[in-house]
Amino acid sequence: MLARAGDLPPDDGTWALEMKWDGLRALTYLESGRLRLVSRRGQDITPGYPELAALAQALAGHQVLLDGEIVVLTGGWPDFESVQRRMNAASAVAAARLAVSLPVTYLAFDVLHLDGRPLLALPYARRRALLEDLRIDGARWQTPPSFTDVPAADVQEVSLRHGLEGVMAKRLHSRYEPGLRSGNWRKIKNQRHQEVVIGGWHPGEGGRAGQIGSLLVGVHEPGGLGYAGHVGTGFSQQTLDMLSGRLAPLRRGEPPFTTPVPPAHARKAIWVEPVVVIEVVFAGWTRAGRLRAPSYRGLRTDKDPAQVTREPSAGA
Repeated sequence: MLARAGDLPPDDGTWALEMKWDGLRALTYLESGRLRLVSRRGQDITPGYPELAALAQALAGHQVLLDGEIVVLTGGWPDFESVQRRMNAASAVAAARLAVSLPVTYLAFDVLHLDGRPLLALPYARRRALLEDLRIDGARWQTPPSFTDVPAADVQEVSLRHGLEGVMAKRLHSRYEPGLRSGNWRKIKNQRHQEVVIGGWHPGEGGRAGQIGSLLVGVHEPGGLGYAGHVGTGFSQQTLDMLSGRLAPLRRGEPPFTTPVPPAHARKAIWVEPVVVIEVVFAGWTRAGRLRAPSYRGLRTDKDPAQVTREPSAGA
């Protein structure tokens, strides 16, 4: 189940507020003492997070399907850059090494199936009670809080104070709707975020000579991949090296965009197959449909490029 962008809900007793944890979304299947993690794209990502395997023993005796996020906690709060390192581990061996130096935590925020009983049709409030009854509270797994008696603005203020992406609002009576972007779940972002697909890059100049200078990016529209502008800030040297390695084998002769790329942007551009997804933060959209002041935030290997579309504005 996905959320729509929106505003803070009224404090009328019909909503629960959660933090937007800004990690890697994952379904967790627990059965017969074994754990399986599945990403939003349906990929089995279990080998990448060996430190979570013991959650199956913690819930021994139960058959459970959980929804939640994988995060790296620093001082009790998520560190997006660190979870990026875990997401991009090159092998199970690398993941096992990182599990020691950079361990993750699974934050379970919903339960969808329990001991042979499907729970999708139950209201959120009832599913939440069943989740809390499971007492998922360990060194590498937690049930994060859900607030029903705290003003929504106060919850958002806490998320701002700790640098989180925002908060989630969920209607207490809502059922779980797999695959739908439902208005019963609402995401309220502290800063505008957008996933985009890389369609090309500009060679750098000066201090970035011989490296990527900026990325040409797009989002899918009804007619195809529409050009959404270029991203030239937010990169560390490690990020530039990583992106160069990913994009080098993807070169193509023509731009992948179905809408015009301004000549100044297309000049000297090196085009690539549109299969790499990144996340940016930005100030807004221009009238031409381009990102205003975008900055690179991270690689999103968990997102399907074909499903990257323009995020609706708050209130949409």
